[in-house]
Amino acid sequence: MSAVPITDAPKSRSIQRRLTLLLGAAVLLAAVAATLSAFLLAYREASEFQDDLLRQIAALVEPAVAADSAEQRLPRPALSDPESRIGVLRLPGDTPPDWLPRDLGPGLHRLAANTETLQVFVRAVPPSGRRIIAFQPTDTRDEIALSSALFTLVPLLLLLPVMTGLIVWIVRRELAPIRRLAEQLDARPADRPGPMPDAGVPSELQPFVRAISRLLERVGELLQQQRRFIADAAHEIRSPLTALSLQARNLGQAQTLEAARERLLPLQAGIERARRLTEQLLSLARLQAGAQPLAQIDVAALARALIAEHLSAADARGIDLGLEAVAPVRIAAAPETLRLILRNGLDNALRYSRAGGEVTLRIRAEAPDAVIEIVDDGPGIPAGERALAMEPFHRLPHGGSQEGERLGSQDSARGSGLGLSIAREAAARLGGVLELAQRQGGTGLVFRYRQRLAAGPAE
Repeated sequence: MSAVPITDAPKSRSIQRRLTLLLGAAVLLAAVAATLSAFLLAYREASEFQDDLLRQIAALVEPAVAADSAEQRLPRPALSDPESRIGVLRLPGDTPPDWLPRDLGPGLHRLAANTETLQVFVRAVPPSGRRIIAFQPTDTRDEIALSSALFTLVPLLLLLPVMTGLIVWIVRRELAPIRRLAEQLDARPADRPGPMPDAGVPSELQPFVRAISRLLERVGELLQQQRRFIADAAHEIRSPLTALSLQARNLGQAQTLEAARERLLPLQAGIERARRLTEQLLSLARLQAGAQPLAQIDVAALARALIAEHLSAADARGIDLGLEAVAPVRIAAAPETLRLILRNGLDNALRYSRAGGEVTLRIRAEAPDAVIEIVDDGPGIPAGERALAMEPFHRLPHGGSQEGERLGSQDSARGSGLGLSIAREAAARLGGVLELAQRQGGTGLVFRYRQRLAAGPAE
């Protein structure tokens, strides 16, 4: 025995986990962006502040230079600041370092001195032509900017676990209505679906909840229809089976061959009725099982095939079965479903038309629709009862007609009341409309099916 490969089911995506991760990542990115912004702004502010500081220091030492020019050889105070690492040079007078160009003009300059970079401000002192040079390593301003950025980042990093916990709590709290709705829906009995309450549901979820409620209402209606159908079907099946049992018992009690033959006829008719009912139930089950692929159908060709199938039944009752097709008509439909609709219409027309009468299948185009009619000359159905005629297992009595009851006579050939119901459901699945109308110019019924014409050539 070959092993059957087991495929892994696709992993479900957790909205809560994704929201938590995305919001956490957004907070972290915001912290990094804030840190970078703080660093750039602090660096800029530190640069401007230190440039202004160099200018101010150079301005403060100007009187000392003037005094020095008047009284030479007096001792000069040291102007270097070891904490801020700011240094001051007086030229001429102080020994210029190697990194200082001799022709450096007034203003701000950035110079390389051995292993570090210096920000240098040169101020000229007119009219003597002396120069005051204030300088500071740029590493200092970088340290100030980095310290400012760290002061911004550290609180955010400390708050990150708290913010993550808040994000998780907020996401769980906001998604709690979905979980409660799922629990309420799961707790409901499968045989009694009903609308879901939308009180307290977020407005973004209300359209979804209302759509589910409408779906549950439709499912409830379908379940009710199925319950009625099963009950009616059980009743309809029990009746012919009971009759078959009695007829078989009567046949077994026949004393002569002639009596057996007489009792065999009702038994055969009962078997035929049970067979027909079973076929209709199977047709309805196949119809409800699912949609079939659509194709463009030449309605006249399908009608000719159906007429050929029903010619023997029409000849047996002397019925003139004909086709009227004015122009080619094509519709997009599932072939078997359309055949089911027209076959039910023809079966009813041939069964309830008068002996020696006529049944006509008419095909025409009434833009934008295709119209298919099956016209008989039987007893017809009163206008007030035509809608009921298409309900499952509903029979309309027509006492006094020579054919008995349409859709349900009391003889062995009576109908089940399923044909028109099956045809109506099949028409709805194809997007068409089925209706019953009075035959013009006399008694009889018009079985009329409408559907949009197909675009393009037939297949």
